[in-house]
Amino acid sequence: MIDGLDPELASVVEAVPRWAGRDVTAEVLSLGITNRNFKVEVSGEAFVVRLPGRNTELLGIDRATEREAAAAAAAAGVAPEVFAYVPERRALITRFVEADPLPPEDLERDDVLEAVVRSLRAIHAMPPLRTVFDPFEIVRDYRRIAIDGGVPIPEAYDEALVAADAIRSAFEKSPMPACSCHNDLLNANLLMRDGRVVIVDYDYAGVGDRFFDLGNLAINNGMSEDAQRRLLERYFGGVRPVHTARQALMRVMSDFREAMWGVVQQGISDLEFDYVDYADRHFARCLRSIGDERFGGWVRDAADSV
Repeated sequence: MIDGLDPELASVVEAVPRWAGRDVTAEVLSLGITNRNFKVEVSGEAFVVRLPGRNTELLGIDRATEREAAAAAAAAGVAPEVFAYVPERRALITRFVEADPLPPEDLERDDVLEAVVRSLRAIHAMPPLRTVFDPFEIVRDYRRIAIDGGVPIPEAYDEALVAADAIRSAFEKSPMPACSCHNDLLNANLLMRDGRVVIVDYDYAGVGDRFFDLGNLAINNGMSEDAQRRLLERYFGGVRPVHTARQALMRVMSDFREAMWGVVQQGISDLEFDYVDYADRHFARCLRSIGDERFGGWVRDAADSV
């Protein structure tokens, strides 16, 4: 055991042959509501060690896909290099990137939007991942897992599910080719380095709908409607009603999925975090979006071909 290190972290460090006999220090990174993350310095080199939270497979996380996606994104130039993986601990180790967090308000700037689109396009162009990410099924899976774990389902779930079914029906009338997606574009996962956007945390990466990434990015970072329009312009080269509608509706699905994620975490996580409040806040915002007078028009427009 390495003196002074978290015992689980120490077991991971000891399992990396290239670190044997070298000086190791570590500090907790101030993020992570699914996993525990550490900055580890080994003889002057810096890394991030990611220790999975308890029962995270119930959240739909496939650690093999996470590793695959992180490596593919690194090869595409939009993520840190994957240094090692410790299978017995399901621990992913990447290079630490010296970069500034991307302030949400900077997503209102055209130069930042262009950098974000370049990074998103690189992820969407990656080879297909082994896991499928379908938010319409995920919210149903999360309900079943929460019930099995004895967690009550909020009343908001039923109203949100009716809306989700309408959204899925609209999208299925003119399906768009699926692609590899990140699916968790929280502000903490966006870093700015030398004019480019580095994207970290590929827990939920999988093959899915690129509009989920576009809506997820918008809702999680509080983007104005004008910035959302300019994001779509840069991604698609122009904006049609179907683009605006699908992005808006995937904002709804992002909040619905996030709310049910918080519900499931109430039964499985041992991290110090208020998952009840998290779920309640996302459900409240989800229902506000569903109640928007434009919702019916979004559903109609979303049925058009992209």
